[in-house]
Amino acid sequence: MEKTFFQIIFEILEEYWPSLLLGVRTTLIVSLLGTFFGLLLGLLVGGIRAIRLDPNASKSSKVIKKLFDILSSIYITVFRGTPMMVQAVFLYYALLNIVHWDKMVAAIFVISINTGAYMSEIIRAGIQAVDIGQTEAARSLGMSNAQTMQHVILPQAIRNAFPAIGNELIVNIKDSSVLMILSITELMFQAKSIAGTTYRYTETYFIEAAIYLLLTSIAALILNTIEKKLYQQKTSLPQSDTDPHNMKFATDRRNV
Repeated sequence: MEKTFFQIIFEILEEYWPSLLLGVRTTLIVSLLGTFFGLLLGLLVGGIRAIRLDPNASKSSKVIKKLFDILSSIYITVFRGTPMMVQAVFLYYALLNIVHWDKMVAAIFVISINTGAYMSEIIRAGIQAVDIGQTEAARSLGMSNAQTMQHVILPQAIRNAFPAIGNELIVNIKDSSVLMILSITELMFQAKSIAGTTYRYTETYFIEAAIYLLLTSIAALILNTIEKKLYQQKTSLPQSDTDPHNMKFATDRRNV
């Protein structure tokens, strides 16, 4: 009797689940570390790009800032305008004889600098969304540009940009599949190997798609929970005094 579609899927899962699990592990490592380092790079580049020097700043500071803006614009344009697969192949082989790096390290590096280009614009947009009065208030207290950016603007900018930052993580979980070109054991590489062994391409890639969907759905759920915590209204009053359902009891207590 010919096996059904789902019977074949269960057989593939039963036999190759260790390989698929290894692929999931590698995919999560690359995407999580790539997003983290990309965020750090984006904070640096986006934060410096958003700084506006004082009119009385030294000429050397203005020259350095202008040079940084030009170089960062080139970096963002190149890495946002070319495919990650091309970047991975070019950077891996171009730097191989210099750094002699492992393919896993190269994959994390590629996804980090690619993500950093997007994160820098996300952070810059988040900074621009912060009310200018925040900067003026900080400067009136004697803070420098760097102190204002670090202690006042960036925390609010990250909060404003958190949905877009989380979306980059979800994108990286999916886009890490292109790094199979470096032969790292991520999910796409493992699925291709299994499909080539079993000649069951439809069933194998169906499993792969389901795993990617599961990973991104879990990531979205976690990010939505964190986002709700970030935007949760904070108050110094007791909860019973601020809960509309308990207002009657709060009023009665104050009248006692």
